[in-house]
Amino acid sequence: IYVGTVFGILTGIAGAILLARYIKKILFGLEPFAIAKVLKERNAILQSVREGIIAVDQSSTITLVNKAALKIFKKAGINENPTGKKVTSYMPDSNLDRILETGKVELDKEQDLKDSVLLVNRVPVFVKDEIVGAVATFRDKTEIHLLAEQLTGVRLYAESLRAQSHEFMNKLHVILGMVHMHYYDQLAAYISDLVDHRENEIGFITKTVKDPVLAGFLIGKLSYAREAGAKLALSSDFQLPEPENAAITHELITIIGNLIDNAIEAVEKRPVKRIELKFDYADDILTIEVHDTGQGISDANLNHILQKGYTTKGEDRGIGLYLVKASLDKLGGDLNISSKEGQETTFVVYIPYKARMM
Repeated sequence: IYVGTVFGILTGIAGAILLARYIKKILFGLEPFAIAKVLKERNAILQSVREGIIAVDQSSTITLVNKAALKIFKKAGINENPTGKKVTSYMPDSNLDRILETGKVELDKEQDLKDSVLLVNRVPVFVKDEIVGAVATFRDKTEIHLLAEQLTGVRLYAESLRAQSHEFMNKLHVILGMVHMHYYDQLAAYISDLVDHRENEIGFITKTVKDPVLAGFLIGKLSYAREAGAKLALSSDFQLPEPENAAITHELITIIGNLIDNAIEAVEKRPVKRIELKFDYADDILTIEVHDTGQGISDANLNHILQKGYTTKGEDRGIGLYLVKASLDKLGGDLNISSKEGQETTFVVYIPYKARMM
């Protein structure tokens, strides 16, 4: 009896040790309190991120959805709780079932969800080289476009300010040199010409463009064009009032800024470097015309220049005209392009524009 009892106790202890080691291995060496801490941290992270997250298991059943994803689903008119449902029935176009089959990562893919367009990343989940599930992270593409446009607007503001600062420093160097050379008569004439030229430019813009933000931006673009060796001429037969919706100003800066930047690049190697910017406003329609003396655009390129990433100027280009089109789509505007290879190019923009009531 004693021998059997001792043997049973030793066997139980050995079994308990082996079982504990096995369980600890399954739990990656974590103690219960550590598991609870990790779970709480994971939930806090998942619920705090702005991207929507949805996870499925091996059988394509939805196991996890965060608050951002539920918000996007609700915006699309889907109010059901997705947890426990098959992803193929809840989101037929999610393609997570395909990720479970192929095990391949899919990044920055577009997905339609009712009236929304999502930008989605899909990745498989592996445990010991075996697929045990898949995760998709996504965000409303409209928000991403808005962020891109805001960054572009800030860049255009910064470039205009830099050009003005650079032009001002160049003029100060000229004045300093003339002072050192004692050319006081010529200095007086030079400063007088600068003041008259500046007053004419600023006077025309402030008289024509009543939106102070847009007016300041155009003054900066004049300096930027001169720094690039091009002549930017502004003209308008009508006064442009402030917009009823202040958000239009940002879109106008994106549109005008990118069109002028493209025009400056187009005339860079031309003997006549002239760009004309013309405004016309009537019947709540704003017409913006940008004409350059560049090399023109071939018919083959003309059909693709508004596509994102399409460019003939090298890598990391092809965004400017795409953003112009995106802003026009947002405002309900239209764009006409008139160009032939080896000749001048004209961009004409038509935008619904309601004036602010005084």
